[in-house]
Amino acid sequence: MRQFRPVAVLGGVRIPFCRQNTAYSDVGNFGMSVRTLGALVEKYGLQGRQLGEVAMGAVIKHPSDWNLGREAALSSGLSPRTPGITLQRACGTSLDTVVHIANKIALGQIDVGVGGGSDTTSDVPIVYGNKLRGRLLKANAAKTTGDKLRAFSGFGFGELKPDFPGVAEPRTGKSMGQHCEDMAKAWRIPREAQDELAVASHHKLAAAYERGFFDDLVVPFRGVARDNILRPDSSLAKLATLKPAFDRSSGRGTLTAGNSTPLTDGAAACLLASNDWAEANGIEPLCWIRDAQVAAVDFVAGEGLLMAPTVAVAEMLARNNLALQDFDIYEIHEAFAAQVLCTLRAWESDDYCRERLGLQHAMGGIDPMKMNPNGSSLATGHPFAATGARIVATAAKELAQRGGGRCLISICTAGGMGVVAILER
Repeated sequence: MRQFRPVAVLGGVRIPFCRQNTAYSDVGNFGMSVRTLGALVEKYGLQGRQLGEVAMGAVIKHPSDWNLGREAALSSGLSPRTPGITLQRACGTSLDTVVHIANKIALGQIDVGVGGGSDTTSDVPIVYGNKLRGRLLKANAAKTTGDKLRAFSGFGFGELKPDFPGVAEPRTGKSMGQHCEDMAKAWRIPREAQDELAVASHHKLAAAYERGFFDDLVVPFRGVARDNILRPDSSLAKLATLKPAFDRSSGRGTLTAGNSTPLTDGAAACLLASNDWAEANGIEPLCWIRDAQVAAVDFVAGEGLLMAPTVAVAEMLARNNLALQDFDIYEIHEAFAAQVLCTLRAWESDDYCRERLGLQHAMGGIDPMKMNPNGSSLATGHPFAATGARIVATAAKELAQRGGGRCLISICTAGGMGVVAILER
């Protein structure tokens, strides 16, 4: 039977994350991915090198993007003999691409590869309605000019109304923010606690930039050197002035633009390898990937849409004989401050852990000082398919700077899923 090999995280890079319709409004996934992969190639001297695979992802993309992983790899400076693949699991996409590469390395199928992702909510695919699309296809297939013109017989200007990408869960009609509002009410998460978490995220990210933590992780692009969502002067007083964003009528809404992630453009990527490849190429691993897990919840039947990480973490820890407290840092994706706080409260609940997770008692709490020590999505922004690789690269460097430790990564996703992983050094 094939033996599993340890998988090293050698490092990563990303471009600054930018608010929708700002610096990257005319770039798109391909341009952001090429810049990011190119920076990774330059950072690790991979020009002309053939890697085992490049796995990239994007949630919002055009049909013309084709295989984003392969096309971006072809323009990155890597050998054109490097295969590429494109994956998608909503907000967990680039943690999944990292795990995809890691699994291939562990099985000995490849020795080195890249996992990453990009997303844009500026360059969104806007398509024609079915009736106009049908006319265009018929006209395109027509052989004569007359037949082409007849394809538009009876055309009405109402057919010009475009279809935009949906923002609601197709099975409930609710947006992710509306679902999270439901969770916040169910778990009784106060507005003040959400705002405190958001302010802390901005302050921690700003401090990390000031001490140079991101100097080799974030590469400038389009005249931007830092995430333009970052607000170093964020305060509870400022956030308190914001109105609810998803429940505007009941008087009980707690999610605002300040404690929720904004629509964001960006890209990130990580380099993974076997120990033998790392040694042969003179690159010291920052940390190792120990395990990963995916889970899902029945949100249509009433479970919280973004609660799946609670399940995935419980399953992964049981398999590894670890407790929730056996970690030095926790990277919990801040899709919404309320989502993070619901997750923490669920792990502290005897009833939830017994009835939903099948445990004998609560998993317990974590030290808040160990959570997201360099800020997270509320401050960086959240390009859906780039967040996972951002977190892996950040956590890997943090573990290396500490000289060792263990990190728990937890990411909630649309569709009621969660992707989680363990990093160790």
